Amino acid sequence: MPERSLDEAKIEDLWRAFLERGTEERYRSQRRLFRWLPTDPRCKFCNAPFHGVGSVLVRAAYGKRPSIMNPQICNVCEEFASTHQGGAEIELSMLFADARGSTSIAERMSPAEFSRLINRFYKVGTGVLIRSDALVDKLIGDQVTGLYVPGIAGPDHARMAVEAAKELLQATGHTDPAGPWIPLGAAVHTGIAFVGSVGSKDGLTDITALGDAPNTAARIASQAASGEILVSQEAARAAKMDTGGLERRQLELKGREQPVMVSVLRVVAEAEARRS
Repeated sequence: MPERSLDEAKIEDLWRAFLERGTEERYRSQRRLFRWLPTDPRCKFCNAPFHGVGSVLVRAAYGKRPSIMNPQICNVCEEFASTHQGGAEIELSMLFADARGSTSIAERMSPAEFSRLINRFYKVGTGVLIRSDALVDKLIGDQVTGLYVPGIAGPDHARMAVEAAKELLQATGHTDPAGPWIPLGAAVHTGIAFVGSVGSKDGLTDITALGDAPNTAARIASQAASGEILVSQEAARAAKMDTGGLERRQLELKGREQPVMVSVLRVVAEAEARRS
């Protein structure tokens, strides 16, 4: 393995300090402020809104506007990510949620109706992730992904990811007697991943998580039925969950030699238990 240059080591230390220990209070205060300003879409890294009155405020006060190269992040965050190409391997928790049977749902709707449904899902999902201090990693197809890093979500990042998954399923109607307005399955997994900026200094730069842990989280989510949250053994341990009364399931995941053990949370069962 080639030795890292001094600049690479400094960049890794910078990212690790931010992702594991958090950055200065000013940045955290900005993220908390921005999440209450209208309107979506917004920067997936700092929460700066791109539309409405909120966008006017953050542009005037902070110089933030959508990046030309990557409209999912603001120009300030894009410049930071592009200037500091790299990241760090850290432990984090990840929430993946996607629609079940989206192909058959789309067949029963016009393209415009399906687009409105997915946009509603994105709006609800983004709101849940932002309120729970996640980094919004992806909004793609019929899936939303949130990264819970210790430097932003705090040391209880696994528990926050599990609670956010519950809130997301409740917000999409999985506890309503009439059923969900979009059927979702979700997964929460905790593990080591490379988190940082990827791309080129002269091209598109993005901020994401890479490695086995994100891949595992996505594959666990793909096996969750509508209304289910599959919590990996690692995430349950990190969240200090009481899994004694939960169904345990052994999953065979593509590309993995060893099966993965998960605990199954069902928001309907929790809601019924509270009512009884």
